[in-house]
Amino acid sequence: MARMHSRKKGKSGSKRPSRIIKPEWLPEEYTSEKVEDLVVQLAKKGESASTIGLILRDSYGIPLVKAITGKKITHILTDNKITSLLPEDLTALIRRALKIRKHLEENKKDLESTKGLHRIESKIYRLIKYYKKSGVLEADFKYRPDKVKILIS
Repeated sequence: MARMHSRKKGKSGSKRPSRIIKPEWLPEEYTSEKVEDLVVQLAKKGESASTIGLILRDSYGIPLVKAITGKKITHILTDNKITSLLPEDLTALIRRALKIRKHLEENKKDLESTKGLHRIESKIYRLIKYYKKSGVLEADFKYRPDKVKILIS
């Protein structure tokens, strides 16, 4: 049976190592301080936490920041007071919803896109509910597409 929203089947994919330890093949030049400095530099350039992880993996050969520093990328960014207004996964969903809204302004009869917009916005509402419970978002935060558009851009 296919998955609910992605139409994909199965569980195949890359898996993380079961133990989080510093790999033996990693060069000695990557100390925890140097990796933290790299994370802060990339964040000041405007990269998100997941993009920073991809850049460190692909360009620098650092497979997992937590194995070297003992902290996740988001914790390093909060320690250095580099945070965004909204969590990264929520902003990605809001951007998708805004793109679909823009598409629907031009194509009013596109019923598939309206259904997709309802799905994405239901995910947004569920995430907002979770982040309000965990204290990441304020209790009075409301998702309004016209007002959130200003926050995202």
